[in-house]
Amino acid sequence: MHDDRRLIEDRLGRVLTERIVPAIYPESVPLTVSIWVAPDEPVPVAEGLAAPRTPTHSGAPWGAPWGTSWLTVEGTVPDAWAGKTVEAIIDLGFDPNMTGFQCEGLVYRPDGSPVKGLHPRSQWVRVAAPAVGGEQVLLHVEAASNPVIPFFAPMPLGDKTTAGTEPQYRLGRMDLVVFDDEVWQLVLDLEVLGELMHEMPEDPARRYDIVRAIERALDAIDLRDVNGTAAAARACVVDVLATPAIPSAHTVFAVGHAHIDSAWLWPLRETVRKVARTTANMTALLADEPEFVYAMSQAAQYDFIKRHRPEVYEKVKEAVAAGRFVPTGGMWVEADTNMPGSEAMARQFVHGKRFFLEEFGVEDQEVWLPDTFGFAAGLPQIIKAAGGKWLLTQKISWSQINQFPHHTFLWEGIDGTRIFTHFPPVDTYNCSMQGREIAHAARNFKEKGRASMSLAPTGYGDGGGGTTREMVAKAARMKNLEGSPKVVWDKPAEFFAKAEAEYQDPPVWVGELYLELHRATLTSQAKTKQGNRRSEHLLREAELWAATAAVRKNVEYPYAELDRIWKTVLLNQFHDILPGSSIAWVHREAEQTYAVVAQELTTLIEQAQWALGGERVGPNVFNPAPHAWRSIPAGAAGPEQSGHPCSVTERAGGGFVLDNGLLRVEVDARGLIVSAFDLEHQRETLPPGSAANLLQLHQDLPNSWDAWDVDIFYRNRVVDLTDADFVVAEQDCVRVGRSFGSSKVEQTLTLRAGAHGLDIDTSVDWHETEKFLKLAFPLDIHADRYAAETQFGHMFRPTHTNTSWEYAKFEACNHRFVHVAEPGWGVALVNDSTYGHDVTRTVRSDGGTTTTVRASLLRAPRFPDPETDHGAHHFRHALVPGASIGDAVRAGYRVNLTPLRPGVADPVEPLFTIDNDAVVTSAVKLADDGTGDVVLRVYEAHGGRASALVTPGFDITGFEVCDLLERPLRGDAPATSEDAGVRLRLRPFQLVTLRFARSSKSRLPPRAM
Repeated sequence: MHDDRRLIEDRLGRVLTERIVPAIYPESVPLTVSIWVAPDEPVPVAEGLAAPRTPTHSGAPWGAPWGTSWLTVEGTVPDAWAGKTVEAIIDLGFDPNMTGFQCEGLVYRPDGSPVKGLHPRSQWVRVAAPAVGGEQVLLHVEAASNPVIPFFAPMPLGDKTTAGTEPQYRLGRMDLVVFDDEVWQLVLDLEVLGELMHEMPEDPARRYDIVRAIERALDAIDLRDVNGTAAAARACVVDVLATPAIPSAHTVFAVGHAHIDSAWLWPLRETVRKVARTTANMTALLADEPEFVYAMSQAAQYDFIKRHRPEVYEKVKEAVAAGRFVPTGGMWVEADTNMPGSEAMARQFVHGKRFFLEEFGVEDQEVWLPDTFGFAAGLPQIIKAAGGKWLLTQKISWSQINQFPHHTFLWEGIDGTRIFTHFPPVDTYNCSMQGREIAHAARNFKEKGRASMSLAPTGYGDGGGGTTREMVAKAARMKNLEGSPKVVWDKPAEFFAKAEAEYQDPPVWVGELYLELHRATLTSQAKTKQGNRRSEHLLREAELWAATAAVRKNVEYPYAELDRIWKTVLLNQFHDILPGSSIAWVHREAEQTYAVVAQELTTLIEQAQWALGGERVGPNVFNPAPHAWRSIPAGAAGPEQSGHPCSVTERAGGGFVLDNGLLRVEVDARGLIVSAFDLEHQRETLPPGSAANLLQLHQDLPNSWDAWDVDIFYRNRVVDLTDADFVVAEQDCVRVGRSFGSSKVEQTLTLRAGAHGLDIDTSVDWHETEKFLKLAFPLDIHADRYAAETQFGHMFRPTHTNTSWEYAKFEACNHRFVHVAEPGWGVALVNDSTYGHDVTRTVRSDGGTTTTVRASLLRAPRFPDPETDHGAHHFRHALVPGASIGDAVRAGYRVNLTPLRPGVADPVEPLFTIDNDAVVTSAVKLADDGTGDVVLRVYEAHGGRASALVTPGFDITGFEVCDLLERPLRGDAPATSEDAGVRLRLRPFQLVTLRFARSSKSRLPPRAM
């Protein structure tokens, strides 16, 4: 037999595209269209429905960037269509390849009830089935003219203030149509078989069976009467579609999904409407498709529609109650997990899980983070402490260099907690049920022979849209089809339970899940990152002092205010906001939000402190840090005691010497540190002939993903900024000024009385383009690894590049400190707001090793925000020679929790004392349920075993060990009663939440949602 397979495959492609697909809608009549343009921001639905309309038509331009237009479409079902299925086609000017990234719409009935969303792959609205001749059709569409943001092209469209008013779209087809279900089914039959055929090896008989069945179906079609011959064509493929899959076929658990970025190439306010459009679509699809299951993460997005689109939310609640619309993930947003601090990461789960429990009575155990840019090694313990047990992500498949060796495995965190983890081998969180995707999932699956199932998040995402009826229909055909993996719809928890039961001895991955891509998200949009860090620490203080005031002075605890502010901060930790990868509008808004948050929290802190300390001027300074500071106990207020004052003298050869009896620092005439001598240990910090506090400027144009990526070749060009405009001494500090390019920088180097570290304040007026600014500290230390703080502890990374895995980590994340050490002596570099860094090592000619730590300060990518980071910035770092890990922890808190001045008249005793500095307080607060119980969260911070006595400074009737949601835990506890306190025995990096019942307390208003 001659091999004519290619001929038939090509024939199928053309006949489908040019003849069969157009026949899905064989008859049509135009709709009458009218429009009202909202003058500025989106309006309430009732206002949009009632607004006066102006006639318009297909082909008419509409929609200024970020505008809203309300369209009304009207028509009459022709009498000849009686008994047929009738739909409206509403094309807003769609590009079929831009789902979620351009104009969108939400269809309403005249009574204000939502129908479904509109996007390029779902332009239809069911009108009647069966139709009645003469039936009137009247629909309203809230149409959003979100502009297309061209990838990697600097554009002004990313902010409403610069986007202009030029119409972005032209109305497309606006018709009432007959929907031919038989033709639509034929299209899906042929698409599934055609896609399967392309994925099969060329030799098996099964492929030939499919080819011949397709050939017979194409022969059965009369190209001039597709609708009349579609049934005959379908009959030709019945047998090949009915042949069952082999018993060992891989099973793909399809989960309906729409990954909706809470902000990215659109602002937060538009995400509210994206969620409404997508969920309206999905509740409609659930009503039509009994096997379909849809899962949606991010409690904040449920809250969006609860507050702003209650008519859509009611349908969501009904679908959740029916068990087929599944809240998943248990987090407030799909957050970045590298940069959020310990307590903030915990609160993502607290607020997410509590919302699902209170709104739906649902508590999920799976964490759903398909698009997050890597995962910090402290996360497994947090997941477990929140009652979770499973994790799903897909993003690690994007890594540049190394292919991750597992798809299903146990992920072990810094404390030893293990979480059952799945990376979908379909390698996308936007699966559309194409044959190549499903075949790839089976071929790619790395656990073959030990496991047989994987998960496929199915639906259009990033900008939303969700699953389509075509995807559901294709999945039905692949449920049990020879040559294809078996596809079943199910809930995420059902998949995980079955996968865990099947794969009882999976491999283990220890440590961070590092994404070998998007490394620059640790630096881009510095003000967003600074706002986050500052907000996290102000929240810590606000809770601490408000709880202290409630216990000591019976002051009302600000439940509602703290709840609202936490949710605001958590929202801005979304994985395209905090990482700095969104349009200008998003980051401008974030900066404004953080300023309001700072003011509100400062007010709460001051009110609590004044209630505690009496008069607002006095000798007693509040210490919010978890360690004593200048003789003030942690969490207390008292008089501070400083050590030996710093002297500043001129240095031979130019520059100055700062000396406080603990540390002697030499700053040369260039304003660079050329010596940092630890007087206590009699050891020099810097290598011979080197200079620290060195600003280095790199050229920075990655191959793609401008705001996200930095490629290793950026290191090939560097300019050391050594020329100084001035170097002057002032009391206990040295000030240095520099100019470069279009920018200026001023630094203040301060050695405080009694301090073991040098504070470095860096102010930059930044106006560069495609540049990367680093701050370098070469250290005379021989080390093959270094420590970087992460959530509830620290992790170690190598300083060498022995393997490609180490080579790939040329830019990494730290929280408050990086620590490099030899046995018995180390150096910490601490910061108040920077996350990105690199550590490298070289061997000098004298045989010594230089380990260089560089903090990443600023970048200047042009996409998606052409003006990224332009403007004024301020950073604080501290170089701490002689530091142990414990010293690094302490210094990190000191730099981020600066005591407020002036002091108060009366001293304040702490609510808790802990007799071991290795056990660090993460939070002191009142319990969220309004009982007045006091909650203390601590963790072991040094990486070793720790025993500590926690002594409450108030009368208690008992205590409980709790989870993050402050619910009692059963089983072996790390806490026992001892004397008047609680004895803790902690493993390395173990976190514990304790809940103390007070013997006398006022019941205060409970936390507001």
